Amino acid sequence: MNKKKIIIFTGGNGRFGRVFQSLNKNKKILFPSKSEFNILSTNNMRKYIKRKKPNYIIHGAGLSRPMSVHDKNIGKSIDLNIVGTCNIVKVCVENNIKLIYFSTAYVYPGKKGNYNETDALKPINNYAWSKLGGEAAVQMYKNSLILRLSMTEKPFVHNKAFYDFKTNFMFHIDFAKILLKLINKRGIINAGGKSQTVYNFAKKQNSKVGKVSYKKFYGKKSSIDISMSIFKLKKLLSKK
Repeated sequence: MNKKKIIIFTGGNGRFGRVFQSLNKNKKILFPSKSEFNILSTNNMRKYIKRKKPNYIIHGAGLSRPMSVHDKNIGKSIDLNIVGTCNIVKVCVENNIKLIYFSTAYVYPGKKGNYNETDALKPINNYAWSKLGGEAAVQMYKNSLILRLSMTEKPFVHNKAFYDFKTNFMFHIDFAKILLKLINKRGIINAGGKSQTVYNFAKKQNSKVGKVSYKKFYGKKSSIDISMSIFKLKKLLSKK
């Protein structure tokens, strides 16, 4: 990335945002507060953009956990994850700013696993529907990149982990190290680590972590496998 380029990162006070900030203190990356860059106000964002003249916006802000909030407060989920993203797309279009959007592996159906970027989508929960709603707006703007992510905190924060839920978890710190290598790409990229159950992932960090069933916890009829093919990601990084 050209060192003269200016980046706005939304969600700097979030779990990933704090990790990303700690690694990029000396780069031209701006981490505005919610009042400085309010994604629910296009006028507010326009004023900030006019002052800072960014070349990129990395949109990491949004509503995630607890997952139940997307069922209990649908309006908040829609506002922060769909409407806010639509507003960002609008200001990026107006100013020809490259947009990088954080989506999620949860948009995949969870039936067969090893999903690639062109596979059909069917979100497994309301959180994923809200992120897919954001994707719909971003897809309309060709100067953009959608990252379907599977990442979590380090160390693993839970005492138990799902043994019947397969994904591609990687730690925030590991994705933070590669993010800037991807921002000039366009389209969609699956981003995560090795395909494995959440339990197997957590067990490597904490030998005492317990097992819990996703099916029983959420009352589902079958196991979930939203694991993604990360062939495209590996190929792009190998070229670096």
